Amino acid sequence: MKKKRIKVGVIGVGHLGEYHTQKYIAMPSVDLIGIMDINPERAREIGRKYNTNVYERHQELLNMVDAVSLAVPTEMHFQVARDILLSGVNLLIEKPITYSLEDAKELITIAKEKNLILQVGHVERFNPAVVKMESLLNNPIFIESHRMNLFTKRGTGVDVTLDLMIHDLDIILHVVPSDVKEVHATGISVVTDKTDIANVRMIFENGTVANLTASRVSNRNLRKIRIFQPDAYISVDCLKREISVTSLLNENNDPDTFPQITSNKMKYPDSDPLADEISSFVDAVVNGSKPVVSGQDGKKALRVALNIIDQIETGCRGFKAIC
Repeated sequence: MKKKRIKVGVIGVGHLGEYHTQKYIAMPSVDLIGIMDINPERAREIGRKYNTNVYERHQELLNMVDAVSLAVPTEMHFQVARDILLSGVNLLIEKPITYSLEDAKELITIAKEKNLILQVGHVERFNPAVVKMESLLNNPIFIESHRMNLFTKRGTGVDVTLDLMIHDLDIILHVVPSDVKEVHATGISVVTDKTDIANVRMIFENGTVANLTASRVSNRNLRKIRIFQPDAYISVDCLKREISVTSLLNENNDPDTFPQITSNKMKYPDSDPLADEISSFVDAVVNGSKPVVSGQDGKKALRVALNIIDQIETGCRGFKAIC
């Protein structure tokens, strides 16, 4: 059967929204109906660059499409996303889903009532090195993540926890099959009035421990996840899209000799996680299937992120249970 074509739009065509526009245009099963941005000059620029229609109000675009990507500033997420879902339009919303759990819950409820796809843009879930890592997990004991960025003004409207760390929170919460028991967070402001460097230690009910560090004032970009588990050490470089696995070559029953260790590296240099994310969203819309990163996933990561922010802002120095 011929695959159904869907009509899409992009609301918010700043740095990230422009990339969404590019990916939709490249998809043969999609008709990009148009774009909208609160900055008319920017909207016209993107409209001309990609030869697509420009709408002055997002409500006008919603009458024309089946689905949209929403890439506006986080403080506008809930208001615009609510309009989108109430209009019966499927939604791919950039991370974080919202600023509050109450708002996230309302969006999830509306999407469910209207039988719409609500996908959250945690793009690292589509990083092929992360996907491969997930397939190799076997009762992780300790997980360590570092996400460091050179300083840029973009994204500084939110705490580094919501700006950067939330990617790793989403991944870890997804791969550890257990609830978070305790969390201990610390952080400091360096160049903004919000936390720019944060460190978090999470203990899960099943005993898994995760240590996460995020900084947006680093001297280099770094995005790594390390997994320690009974049968292997796994290292993922999200930036380079590489994964290395170190494990025993075979069981050694001779007490007088050391076991042999082997290491295998896999690289995915030609991958495009954002294109895969958007393609996954389109497939979910066409097939009515569950999105890879659901609204519930976005809410789960937000819940822990807000707990972390609260601990840092209140200066908590002891372990704190997540209620």
